Amino acid sequence: MADGAENTNTNVKPEKVEKNKSKEKKKSKDQKPSVLESHGYFVGRSVGSGSYATVKIAHSERHKCNVAIKIVSKLQEAADYLEKFLPREIEVVKGLKHDNLIRYYQAIETTHRVYIIMEYAENGCLLDIIKRDGKIDDDRARKWFMELVNAIEYCHKKGVVHRDIKCENLLMDTNYNIKLSDFGFARNNMIKKNGQMKTSSTFCGSYAYASPEILKGIPYQPNASDIWSIGVVLYAMLFGTLPFDDTTYQKLLKQVAKPVTFPRDIIISDNCRQMIIKLLSPLKVRLNISDIKVQPWILQTDTTTRPTDKTESEKPVT
Repeated sequence: MADGAENTNTNVKPEKVEKNKSKEKKKSKDQKPSVLESHGYFVGRSVGSGSYATVKIAHSERHKCNVAIKIVSKLQEAADYLEKFLPREIEVVKGLKHDNLIRYYQAIETTHRVYIIMEYAENGCLLDIIKRDGKIDDDRARKWFMELVNAIEYCHKKGVVHRDIKCENLLMDTNYNIKLSDFGFARNNMIKKNGQMKTSSTFCGSYAYASPEILKGIPYQPNASDIWSIGVVLYAMLFGTLPFDDTTYQKLLKQVAKPVTFPRDIIISDNCRQMIIKLLSPLKVRLNISDIKVQPWILQTDTTTRPTDKTESEKPVT
């Protein structure tokens, strides 16, 4: 993950943070409040961490709810991340507001740290649920997949590409609705004057979710690569495994160049199977957002199921 998930499957009760808040209020009047306290945030314990950040839960007086605070150290992180990716992330999330995106509240910068305050998704991430349940039933998978599609459609229409879609970046709110998070690799202003999407050349995201064109190291259409990634997410939900083995680059590159295969012991509808194949297809025939919305599985018209083929590339979701 580029800069740490906004939270993990650690459910911290609101009263826990409130209690910490009460303790903070008992401090001596002579003691200077911290930077976050001066902005009305009373910090609780850590709920997640990643390559570039630690995430803590806090109670916000202003918003009257718990929030997630991503804490980035200027002293410990790579200059490339601090000078390029972090400012870009903040710029991107400032302009986005959608029911299926983690909401951005504000950024606070000090001499040594950057704090990004965001919506707190209290029910962890999709990866946690897959690990808990083994696989996701058809109805939940369809609901969550379409929430993800809606979020990506919104982003693409705004000229934003995510470039790091994966199960651990799909968080769950109180009502178990998908909240796409972690825009550390995102780009904005990607729509050209002719309405077409600009190409990207930077390798972004995780190998297991990366499209063939990214893995080949050639300029790629980032919106189409986002579509590939959501296909991997759908596969992971329905089968509890990733479709491609990323233990070695060469093996992964060979697998993504071939038609996707399926576990034989899990039954899915033929319409769902066909949609996954079209999502994980070469660029020229890969589905786009409009195509996805009219697929029979999305419209719930299919009632037949059949066993799927055996694969040698099954890999548990980790």
